[in-house]
This record gives sequence, C-alpha cells and structure tokens, in this order.
Amino acid sequence: MGVFDTPQEAFGILRPVCVQLTKTQTVENVEHLQAQLRAVSESALQELQQYVLFPLRFTLKTPGPKRERLIQSVVECLTFVLSSTCVKEQELLQELFSELSACLYSPNSKKPAAVSEELKLAVIRGLSALMHSAYGDIILTFYEPSILPRLGFAISLLLDLAEQEKSKQVKIAALQCLQVLLLQCDCQDHPRSLDEHEQKQLGDLFASFLPGISTALTRVITGDFKQGHSIVVSSLRLFYKTVCFIMADEQLRKVSKVQAKPAVEQRVAELMIHRTADWVKNTGDKLTILIKKIIECVSVHPHWKVRLELVELVEALLLKCNQSLVESAGPLLKALVGLVNDESPEVQAQCDKVLRHFADQKVVVGNRAFADILSENLHSLATSLPRLMNSQDDQGKFSTLSLLLGYLKLLGPKVNFILNSVAHLQRLSKALIQVLELDVAGIKVVEERCWNSDDLSASPKASAARPWNQIQRRYFRFFTDERIFLLLRQICQLLGFYGNLYLLVDHFMELYRESVVYRKQASMIVNELVAGAAGLEVEDLHKNHIQTSPEELREIVTSVLEEYTSQENWYLVTCIEAEEMGGELTMKQSSLQAITSNAHTCQVTSSPALSKPSPTVCSMNSNIWQICIQLEGIGHFAYALGNDFRLLLMSALYPVLEKAGDQTLLISQAATSAMMDMCHACGYDSLQHLINQNSDYLVNGISLNLRHLAQHPHTPKVLEVMLRNSDASLLPLVADVVQDVLATLDQFYDKRATSFVSVLHALLAALAQWFPDRRQLQEQSLGKEGSHLSQRPATLQKGLENTTTAKDIEQFLLNYLKEKDVADGNVLDFDSEEDEPSVPPEVGKSDTRPDVEPPLPLQIQIAKDVMERCIHLLSDKNLKIRLKVLDVLDLCVVVLQSHKNQLLPLAHRAWPSLVHRLTNDDPLAVLRAFKVLRTLGGKCGDFLRSRFCKAVLPKLAGSLVTQAPISARAGPVYSHTLAFKLQLAVLQGLGPLCESLDLGEGDLNKVADACLIYLSAKQPVKLQEAARSVFLHLMKVDPDSTWLLLNELYCPEQFTPPHPSLCPVQLRGATGQQNPYTANVLHLLKELQ
Repeated sequence: MGVFDTPQEAFGILRPVCVQLTKTQTVENVEHLQAQLRAVSESALQELQQYVLFPLRFTLKTPGPKRERLIQSVVECLTFVLSSTCVKEQELLQELFSELSACLYSPNSKKPAAVSEELKLAVIRGLSALMHSAYGDIILTFYEPSILPRLGFAISLLLDLAEQEKSKQVKIAALQCLQVLLLQCDCQDHPRSLDEHEQKQLGDLFASFLPGISTALTRVITGDFKQGHSIVVSSLRLFYKTVCFIMADEQLRKVSKVQAKPAVEQRVAELMIHRTADWVKNTGDKLTILIKKIIECVSVHPHWKVRLELVELVEALLLKCNQSLVESAGPLLKALVGLVNDESPEVQAQCDKVLRHFADQKVVVGNRAFADILSENLHSLATSLPRLMNSQDDQGKFSTLSLLLGYLKLLGPKVNFILNSVAHLQRLSKALIQVLELDVAGIKVVEERCWNSDDLSASPKASAARPWNQIQRRYFRFFTDERIFLLLRQICQLLGFYGNLYLLVDHFMELYRESVVYRKQASMIVNELVAGAAGLEVEDLHKNHIQTSPEELREIVTSVLEEYTSQENWYLVTCIEAEEMGGELTMKQSSLQAITSNAHTCQVTSSPALSKPSPTVCSMNSNIWQICIQLEGIGHFAYALGNDFRLLLMSALYPVLEKAGDQTLLISQAATSAMMDMCHACGYDSLQHLINQNSDYLVNGISLNLRHLAQHPHTPKVLEVMLRNSDASLLPLVADVVQDVLATLDQFYDKRATSFVSVLHALLAALAQWFPDRRQLQEQSLGKEGSHLSQRPATLQKGLENTTTAKDIEQFLLNYLKEKDVADGNVLDFDSEEDEPSVPPEVGKSDTRPDVEPPLPLQIQIAKDVMERCIHLLSDKNLKIRLKVLDVLDLCVVVLQSHKNQLLPLAHRAWPSLVHRLTNDDPLAVLRAFKVLRTLGGKCGDFLRSRFCKAVLPKLAGSLVTQAPISARAGPVYSHTLAFKLQLAVLQGLGPLCESLDLGEGDLNKVADACLIYLSAKQPVKLQEAARSVFLHLMKVDPDSTWLLLNELYCPEQFTPPHPSLCPVQLRGATGQQNPYTANVLHLLKELQ
C-alpha cells in the first residue's frame, strides 16, 4: 500500500473509515482506521489530526457501558495518532488529558477501575504520548493553577497503580508516566530547558503533590524485595528527581515572602502551596523521616542496581537540596559512606566518583552545617565503636568500619578536630586496639621451624618483590573475615594521611609501652599510620591537603625504629633452647628424640633446671607475632621513606639480619620480606647486593659483638645469613671475623656450640659453592670411566678371544697368577728394586725450595681451621651438635679435596672419632657419618683403604647380614623405619666406596657376600635396587669374580670347554631351576655383557 503524503489524498481514504466508526463503534472499525492511518504520512496526519481524533473521542464519550476491548483499541489508536503528531492547542491537550484519565477511574469506588492490565497499560502509554506530543510552550500553559484538580486526579491514579497493581509492567509504566507528568522524564528533548521563572512556577504547582508522591513512593520503595529491583529503581529515581525539583535551594532562595493571589477559583486557590521558610522546614523534617526509612531499607537491598540508585539519590539531594534538607544530611552521608566498600564494583566506583565530586565541590568541607553533622556522626560512632566491635558479627563490623572509613574520606583534613579531642581519640584507639587483637592460642606458630639446607639460598631479585602491602596471614580473636582487616588497614592509613602524625604515633606508642596486651595491635596501627602518611596507595579526595614532609616522616620513623629494635622489644622469648638455659638438658638418644632434635626444641613445661618459670605457648606465639609485626613495620618504613631509608640502614639492617637467621619460620620469612622491601626502597638489585654493599659495617658489628657474646647471643646468626646470601667477594671481608668465631667457639664450646656450628656449616657450604674444584671433578669422572674395566677385562677378553691353542690358555693363567701375587704383596726384591730409581728424580723435580711452603688460599686455610675444630667436636655429648659437625666435616673434605697435604693429616686425626660414630652411635649419627665416609673415600681413597677394611668394613658387613632376615620378613611399614634407611644408605654407599678405595679381592668378597642376600626377591624393592648398584660397582673393580659369584647363584646357560683337552665346567647355579635371586642375577649379567 502506498503512502499518502498530501492531506487531500489522506482525507479521501480516511473519511469513509471515520464516518463508519462514528456511526458504529466496534473494534473492527477502530482497527480498520488504525490500518489506514499507517498509510498516511506524518505531515498529512498532522493536518487531519482533529478530524481523525473526533471519532475516537466520540467513542470514548458515548454514554453507556462499553466493552474493555473497544476502549483499549480506541486508546491504542489514539496513542498512535498522538505519537505521530503534535498537539498545538491548550484546550485539546487538557480535554484529551481528562478523557484518558477517566478511562482508569471508577466513580463508584473512587479508585482505579477494575479493568484489565492491557487497558491500564494502554491508557498509561496514551497519557505519556499525549504529554510528549505537546508542542512548544503549550506544555507550560497546560501547567496552570486551574489544572491542579485534574493533574492531582491523574497523579493519584498513577500512584495507586504503582503501589497496588500486581503487574510489574503496569507498575513500571505508571512510574515512568509520573516522571513525564512531573516533567522529570529521561528524554533529552522533553521538556525543553526551563528558565528560572518557569522552574519556580512549576515548583509552586508541584509542591501541592509532594506529600502524596513522597509517601506513596516510600511505601513502594520499602515494600517487599520480591516485587523486583526495576520497580524500586524507578521509584527511587522519581522520588529524588521530584524532591530535587521542588526543594531545590536555587528555587527556594527566589521565592517571595508574600504569596501573589492567583486568578482562580477559591477551591483551586486552596490547593496552591506557597513555599515559605516555615513550609520548607516542616516539609524537610517530614522528608527526613521518609529518607531515613528509604535508606534503612535500600542500603541492604540484595540487588546492586538498587544500591547504585541510592548513591545517585544521595548525590542529587546533597548537591541540590543541602540547605532545605539539612536535617537529612546525616542519614544521606551515612548511606553514602556505608556503600564505599560495597561488594559490587559498580557501586564502589560510583561511590568513589561521588566522594571525589563532593571533595572537588567542597560540598562537605565547605559547608559548615554538613561538616558539623559529619563530625557529630563521627563523634557518635567513635563513642559507640568499642561496644559495636564487641557485640556485632563480622558483617556488622564490616558495615560499621565501612562507615568509619567513609566519614574519614569525606572529612579529610578536618578529621583533626576529632583527633584533638582526647576523649574521642582514646575511644577510637581503644576500639582499633580491641578489634585487632590476635588469636595466639594455637601451637602451630611455635612448631613451624626453619630448616637450613646445605645449598646456599639464592637471593631473590628486588624487582620481582611482592607488593608492599602484602603481609603474613593472621588470625584475630574477634573476626574471621579478611575484608575487615583490610578495612582496618585503610582506616589507619587514612588517619595517618589526614591526621596529625606526631599526635597519633605518640599516642599509639604510649599504648605500645603501656601493656603487652596492646603492643601487637599498636605496632600494626603505627605501621599503617606511617604507610598512610607517605601516601602509599591512599586515595586522596582532597587535592589541597598538605602531606607530612619527608624530614618529619624520617624523624618519626627513626624514633619508632629505635623503640622496635630496643633490647626489651626485639629479643623476646620465642623458643626455649636447651643450650641457652643455665645448663645442658640431658636426653636419652632414642630414635624419636634423635629425629626431632635437629630443630630447636620448644619446651612448654617447666623444668627443674630452670630458675624462672617456662614461658607458655601463648606467650611465645605472642612474641613471635610481635617480632613479625615489627619486621613488617620496618619494611613499611622502607617503602614510606624510599631512598631516604639508606640513612637508617646502619641501624636497621643488622637487627633484621639477626631475625632472618631465626629458627622460627614466621620470623625468618618476615625478616627476609623486610630485607626485600629495603632492597626495593633503597635501589639495590638483590639481597646479595644489599649485603655486599653494607658488609663493612655489618662485619664490624659482628666483630664487636663477638667480644661480648653473653650480651649479644644472636651475633652468629648475622654472619650465617650474610654467608647464605652473598658471593665470594665477601670472603676477604669476613676472614678475620671467621677467626674471631673460631676463637670464640674454642672459648664457649660447652655452652653455645650449636650457634657456632650452624655458622660454620653456612661458611663451608658457601665455600663449597664459591670455589668448586672443577678440575678434580673432571679428572675423577674421566678416571672412573676407563680405570678397571679397561684393564682386567681387556686381559680376560684378549685371552678369551684367541682360544684356539693351549699356549694361549697357559699364558693367560700365568698372567693371572702373577697379578694375584702382586695383589697379595708377594713381590720379589729385584722387582721392587727396579721400581725404586724412578722415585727420586720425580721428587727432585718438584721440590725446588723444600724449606718454603707456598701460602695456602684463604678458603683452604679457613676450611683447615674449621676441620680441626670439627675433629674435637665429633665426640660432643649432644647428638644435635654431632650431626651438625658431621655435615660440616663433609663440606670441609669437599673444599680441601684439591690440597691433599692438608686434607690427609686432618683425615688421619678425624678417623678414630669417625669410626666411633660409624660403629657405636645413634642411627642418625651413623647415617651422617657414613655420608662423610663416602666423601672421604672419593677424595682420598688410597689413604683410607687399609683403615676402612680393618675398622669399618667388617662391622658394616656384619650389620647388613644381621638385618637381612628382618627386612626380608618385614611389611611395607618397614620402609619408614630408621633401620631401613640405614640399610639403604650403606648399600648405596658401599659400591662407590669399593670403587674409589680400590679394595682387594678378599675385601671385595666380604662386600659381595654381605650384599648377596639383598638380591633376593623377598627383600624390599629399594634394597634390591641398592644391592644391584653394589654389584654394578664391583663389576668395574673385579668383573671376573663378580661374574663367577653371580653364576654360582644362578647360571642361565651351559658352558662348553674352549678346547677338547679341558674338562667341562659345572657351576652350582647351573641347575636350571628358578630361585629368589634369578631376576636380579639376570639383570646384572646382562649389564656385564
């Protein structure tokens, strides 16, 4: 169907339809009209507007009952016409408004008519289309005092629908229509911009409806959550837009004191409102009651969009009505700050935006009334804060603290007015102290220990350091929600940023000194105050705020640092160590005690050896957390001062290094984190760089404190941490200190041996890593590859390859007998004399100056001195010290391996004590001693051969034979026992020892006999694997004997003589029957081929 652009054409097709509708009012005729209207252009329809509207209006006005479907069709058609045209006559606008409104009214009940939801929706949409179709200033002429009754009638109908209607769609449409009627719709072009006079006229007119609108909307807003969030959002928007229009401060300032008499009927004049100061105050008081109800309900609404609209409401009312609604400022500000930490990021972002806008416009700070209200609210909150923190659950605490944080953000620098009040500062501080109390009842904090590894710990790069505000996980007495702790930190940071830092730090340090109960909480608060004063991640809403100067901040940090690291606050009891008591505690060397004694044992029960009562687990936990918090504080201070913290390194680094070497895991971790913070703040690349650059002053402090060890018992830990986190360039600086340590060890070996042995272990581990003997390792690897398997098997193979003649077999046997005589020491005199002349020339070549020995390298001299002390301490009665000394001795051998002239005499002196550890000591010590023996065997094999064969090998072999039946019968739990670990270690070590010591045939037979039983399938799998490794090494030393021994156990094939003159060889294992050794023997023989 074509479009009719001219009025004439349109009239031609519309006239019959309009006439027909006027004669017969049916749904079909209305629908026919609407179908024809779609074919008419808007310009043509505008010319024929009243002609088309006549039959529709006539249908509505016709007396008598009408079907709802007909009315609905008429209203929909009328809406179509209005949405396509403009109403240019005031009278037509008012008449249509009345006619449409009447469709919703029931004269009998004086309430909205009980009609269908579709009809209600159609009428509401018709009213909206009508108001939007008003042309130009026609809309303003509509809003005259004379329209008050009809407008009030329509508004009341729409409010009833919004409040009582069940259909969600109708409720939302009614609320949107109300916005249109009150000229507050969201359309950009409707209404046009109004001047001040027009706004005042409309404000006077709408003021009559404010009580009814506000109360009805409040009932909708505070209704059941089930009605849906969109209805609440629309109601909130209509509420604050209406209130802001009628109660706007700009309008009210221009209202005259005397009301002009309007030229209207008396009945209408009585409806008019004159917005005097008294009316504004009374209305404001009543609105405050409604606003409180709304805030109370909406602030906890489950849907984030509703809470977001509440933020919009607060912003609009406080910006436009801050004078007329001054009594509502308190609840509105409370609602805003309460949503600062909302769970929804959208609400949080909008809150931050509004707060920043308020700060820029000085809405609160520049408004004395608002500032006073806010200060009064903060006073009230500070007064009740201790009670609330004690009585509320986690969610309640979170809400209360969010409120406090928001108040601080809004007040900004004006928070000092409250902090200057002693009473309120005390209440605020006591509440913070109370809620931050830690739970120190658990034993886990004391139990977690640091285990020093043999390898030097790598220095972490400061560039990859953790964020400054990441701290250790804590457990609090009065809350479990992590968000509460984050809120408390933000509150303390804001106090430090806006408050008087001198006043706050002085107050909380006074609480720190006042009682042990307050000390941890006060430390946490002071740490955050300093971080906040430096502006670390603090959101500054007040741009003109003057921060604490760097000089003042450094002075405050210096005083707090001195307090933290003072003797009474830094060296708290965190663990009871046996050697640091009045005397040594004697303990039986049971397996369990031996296993647990490697860490400092925390005694929580009283002991007769102590003159003072033993500290409880709770007190030690508390002390551990106290030290950790102070260490974290030092890290915070470093970040706060930045490069200026270099000036405090002299006083901060040494104590932190002491704690980095602490045996308590939490303390060690906190100290390491603090050092990383120092690196980041002061521009060091790594912990190694930090220590190396400050090593001169650290070494000086260690040297001085070693002279007064009783007053500075933790001094060795500093050197230990330095060694674990540095490189070879540190050695010349610490060489003298090492000598001091050795001298002090000689003096206090019976009291403080454990601390010094730990330092020596770190020292030797560092030397082993800094000065590896690569040449020796290469020689050993090359020598092992081609030593024995390239000699004896070659002879055997040569004899076996050419087996065609009896002469070859005879020569092979003669060579074998000669080698056997040499191995047994049966060598003729002339044979030895032939070898002697080759010795003197060799000596002569090397000994050019026999009287002068070249100076030893520094690391060799240190290792030699340390090994001498270890020899004496090997027999210490304390198992823990013996184990540590054995580890140090092992490292000494590694460092000295390239200087045999120093190593061999020391090995000779250490041998008796080492044998005693191997043969008559706790199983743990035996394990550690066997590890030392393996290292010694690898570094000085020939020197130990006879000693090992006489003193150690028989007992080791006997022990293996004795334990074999036990392990064969044991179940899976046996692999967790100390006996199993000892068997495994011996089996794993015997093979390399046999190879490195180059044992003779008789000793090799002892080893083979002892290990043979472990090839049985009845033994645990790991022991079988270890036994196979022994025989693999024996193959390298003596493949012939090993081959024969294995074939005696199980022979997989028959051997034919190489020559007819020889008798057949019959081995005991050639029975062809399977036995427990079959699988392992076959595996080994396959390796031997």
